[in-house]
Amino acid sequence: MPKILLVEDDQQLTRFLMRFLNSEGYTTDYADGQKDALKLFEENAYDCVLLDISLKDGSGYSVCAAVKAQNDTPVIFITASADEACTVAGFEIGADDYIGKPFGTRELLARMKNVMRRHQKSSPVLKCGSVTIDPIKGIVYKNGSELPMSALEYRLLLVFLSNKNQMLSRDRLAEELWSLTKEFVSDNTLSVYIRRLREKIEDDPQEPRIIVTVRGLGYKAVDE
Repeated sequence: MPKILLVEDDQQLTRFLMRFLNSEGYTTDYADGQKDALKLFEENAYDCVLLDISLKDGSGYSVCAAVKAQNDTPVIFITASADEACTVAGFEIGADDYIGKPFGTRELLARMKNVMRRHQKSSPVLKCGSVTIDPIKGIVYKNGSELPMSALEYRLLLVFLSNKNQMLSRDRLAEELWSLTKEFVSDNTLSVYIRRLREKIEDDPQEPRIIVTVRGLGYKAVDE
C-alpha cells in the first residue's frame, strides 16, 4: 500500500485529502509545519510527498530540499502560489511536479501516479553483499528482511552503496551528513554513525565485511 506524506496547514483541505487518499488505497501521514514534516520523514519511508509552500512553521522549499537530499522521494507542490517565480523555484530545488489550488482530486491522483511511476523506472535497487536499498521506498533490507534506519544512517549507507568498492574519506562522509542536517559533523559523530550502521548491517560488527576501514584514509563498501 503506497504511503503518502501530506504537508499542509489548511486543516479543512487536509481532512478532505486524507479521506480521499485513504479511499483510494493510500496510507497518509500529515504534518502542518516544517519541523513535524521532517520528523515524520526521518522516521518513515514514503512513496510521495504532497507539499504546500506556505506552512505553519518554516517553508515547503526547505522540506523539499531535505527530502531530495536524503533519497529523492517524489515531491509534488500543492499551493495557491501560482506565479512563475514560485513554480521555477520549486523545480530548481528538485520538485517533481506542481499543481495549483484549487485542483481536482483525479488530476492530483494522476500526477501522483505519474511521478511515482517515473521514479520506479529511474531509481535502480542498490545491493552490496546481503544488503539492499530500495531508493523508491527508502527502505533497507538485509537478507530480504527490512532494517530500521534513521535518516542519517540511511543517507550514509546510500553514499556507500552508490560508491561501491571506492574509498570514501571521512571528510567526504561528513560533508554528506552535513548536507542533510546542515549541522557540523564532528569526527566523533561520524565514528558513532559508522558504528551504528555496522551494528545493523554486518553479521559481525567487530569484523566488518561490508563497510571496511581503509586505514589512514577512510572507508569503502566492499561487494564480494
